Amino acid sequence: MELGLRGKAAIVGGASKGIGRAIALGLAREGCAVAIAARGRAALEEAARAIAEETGTTVLPVVCDMARYDDIQRLVREAVGAFGRLDIVVANAGGPPTGLFEELGEEAWQLALDQNLLSAVRLVREALPHLRRSGSGRVIAITSIAVKQPLDRLVLSNSARLGVVGLAKTLSRELGPYGITVNTVCPGFIATERLMTLLEERARRAGVSLEEVVRREEAHVPLGYLGEAEDVANLVVFLASEKARYISGTTVQVDGGGTVAVF
Repeated sequence: MELGLRGKAAIVGGASKGIGRAIALGLAREGCAVAIAARGRAALEEAARAIAEETGTTVLPVVCDMARYDDIQRLVREAVGAFGRLDIVVANAGGPPTGLFEELGEEAWQLALDQNLLSAVRLVREALPHLRRSGSGRVIAITSIAVKQPLDRLVLSNSARLGVVGLAKTLSRELGPYGITVNTVCPGFIATERLMTLLEERARRAGVSLEEVVRREEAHVPLGYLGEAEDVANLVVFLASEKARYISGTTVQVDGGGTVAVF
């Protein structure tokens, strides 16, 4: 299926590994120039080389801490400077620390808001003039199934990411007249480095093996297995495309049916 992404330009946050990298690769495979952002230079540059070599598409690595506004401003400037346009932004950043409410202080809360809520606010704010000029701009926010079904020991993520859903729904109404769609994607149990870290922590607390914890999680998924980063990327690439022009304001989970919530 031709998705109409060839010649367009995108920014993808948190793209040196995991879901962000898979999204960047998926967009590049469709002929979209991609600026990828992450904090670690070495992993970011390796990802850019690998994606460019596989796809033959222009990939711009920009070292960027999504919790810092000045970094986000520079990211958008460099992307537009390199590509001459900006059509798609994927607001994605690493998850905040785990912990119970009583264990987390003001600093942890502020960092979570900067990294997982305000990063989306700031990225859209800086990108908006360019998305308006595009005529078919796309904003896709990556959150978590925690926005539909809060997860234990993830109070920071449960809270900050729900704010992103409220932001995205509001923006879908405000930016629709410019031809911009805004959607939220909620990965479930996707076999990324982040998930494995969380499951290892759970295994230590429970005094069982990591393999046992993974087996238990898979048992909660109707399809019977953990997802892959590419499963999330496939949805994001579709939402970024012309084929998804009438889909806006949605919050869609990619979880193998594991989320119990109806909406």
